[in-house]
Parts: sequence; structure tokens; C-alpha cells
Amino acid sequence: MESILKSIKKKKIPINPAVVISNKQDAKGLKIAEKLGVNIEVVESKGFKGNRAEYDKQIISVLTKYGVTPRNGLVCLAGFMRIISPEFVKKYKNRIINIHPALLPSFPGLDAQKQALEYGAKYSGCTVHFVDAGMDTGPVIIQSVVKVKENDTEKSLSKRILKEEHKIYPEAVNLFARKKIKVIGRRTKIS
Repeated sequence: MESILKSIKKKKIPINPAVVISNKQDAKGLKIAEKLGVNIEVVESKGFKGNRAEYDKQIISVLTKYGVTPRNGLVCLAGFMRIISPEFVKKYKNRIINIHPALLPSFPGLDAQKQALEYGAKYSGCTVHFVDAGMDTGPVIIQSVVKVKENDTEKSLSKRILKEEHKIYPEAVNLFARKKIKVIGRRTKIS
């Protein structure tokens, strides 16, 4: 999130950030967004256990309040560790993007770096993708490869992957903002 907001502030991405939403009052990203002059909102998730659709209605309400609509908005997930309801995904089809610390479709879900190390992968990396109804299964926008070293730990691999995430997530947002991404079935075409 910070990389995206800083790129926007430096006018590298022609988009206006409307709001940063968190489900936790003490999220580090809220302070960063506030410091960069972006509106912040907290929609606590504690009372919505098991009811994703109701929680997502609250999120959509906040997005709408700030003018982030299914026709003109982009929702960037960054550290938002909740599964989004099918209703939300359908409403914002191809307007929700996420970053994942693996080369999808390999190692979806939690602990991707740990999965890569346990599997013995020689390469890992990160993927920016559109969100669909599945778990890390949406069309891939951009990926970056990171070589897995013999002595890598989950922490050391995560650190190198994070550096790449900070490069490709703003790049993907820029491509979206410039209308350079076309989704054709499961594939994306970058023009």
C-alpha cells in the first residue's frame, strides 16, 4: 500500500487514492495513509464472523461514500487478510486486485514462502492478479521471479519477495490506471 501511495504522490500513477480501509483500528497502513493525506476508514470485522457478505456490504458502502464505484474504481488489497464474498467480487468484477507472495498458480493461500521452501522450489516470487471468487485464482496481471537460495529461510525469502512486491504492485496499478490491461477469459493482455 505504501509503495502504491508514494508512487501516486510522485505522479508516477495517474490515479487519485480515495480511501484506505482497514478491519483493524491499529493497522500500520492507516497511519501511513493519513501521513500521505489519504482518507482512512475502519470497518471492524469482529462482529461479522462467518458473514462475509454482510461485512462486504459495509466495505462497499464506504467505497461508495468515497466515489469508488464498480464503474470507475479500483480496489487494491494489501495486507487485507479476509476472503471477499462472491457478491463483492461480482459487483467489482476486474476492479479488485491483490498481490500474493508466490508465482501463482503455485502456493496459493497462507504461508506461500513456507510452502515454496517445503516443496523445494528453485524459484518463487510474487504475483499481482485480479480477484475472482477463488483463493488466489484470478487472472494474472504481472509477476516477478525470485531465486530460492540453498540457505533461505522463510524470513529471508519473504524479505526478497517483498522488495519485488513493492516494484510490481505500483506497476500493475499504473497499467490499470492507464487502461493498458484487457482481461480475456483467464488471461490478461497488456498493451
